[in-house]
Amino acid sequence: MATKKITKKEKERIHKILELLDKEYTTDIRCFLNHENPWQLLIATILSAQCTDDRVNIVTKDLFKKYRSLEDFANAKQSELEKDIHSTGFYRNKAKNIIECTRKLITDFNGEVPEDIESLTSLAGVGRKTANVIRGNIYNEPSIVVDTHVKRISKKLGLTKHEDPEKIEMDLMDVLPKDNWIRYNIQIITLGRSICTARSPKCEECFLQHLCKSSLVPVERRDSKDA
Repeated sequence: MATKKITKKEKERIHKILELLDKEYTTDIRCFLNHENPWQLLIATILSAQCTDDRVNIVTKDLFKKYRSLEDFANAKQSELEKDIHSTGFYRNKAKNIIECTRKLITDFNGEVPEDIESLTSLAGVGRKTANVIRGNIYNEPSIVVDTHVKRISKKLGLTKHEDPEKIEMDLMDVLPKDNWIRYNIQIITLGRSICTARSPKCEECFLQHLCKSSLVPVERRDSKDA
């Protein structure tokens, strides 16, 4: 895959963004979805579609006590599982996908969550986003997860102009060093929840405001802070 050509000045700007993210949020890698093993994270990530991680964690706290194995999920009654995950939204599709996904893990992958993206995306309910969560958090395989925060803030930072998550993923893979991929996801999600919120971004409080291409802080104020 050809690497996107960027200017020296842009490379320096991106380097500064990553340095400040590391300084503010450290380089620690942590997953916001509670889990004890790979298949629990896979199910939690399926549940996280159009749902907050906090809500998923509330649901899985009891869910993983009730369904203690892949076999429990594979043999679950869909109507009952729908009730168990109702508050995560889109519960009918999610319940159906979880049952089909766990059955395929048992029959095709010997009960193991696969590592390669082709096998992962062959599972019901698993797209590139979910696959990359597994690859990054379970197998430490450098990957970029394009969720709503990463999509929105990466565009604000001028790292992509696309709307399609897969194209955004490719853009970020081109401009970000591979060693930063996993923690960039986590850092940007944290930024999106605390400062660069969708409804009311706190640009004046943001440590990246002087590097952001869509900051609401007036240019002259940003320049004066850099002086």
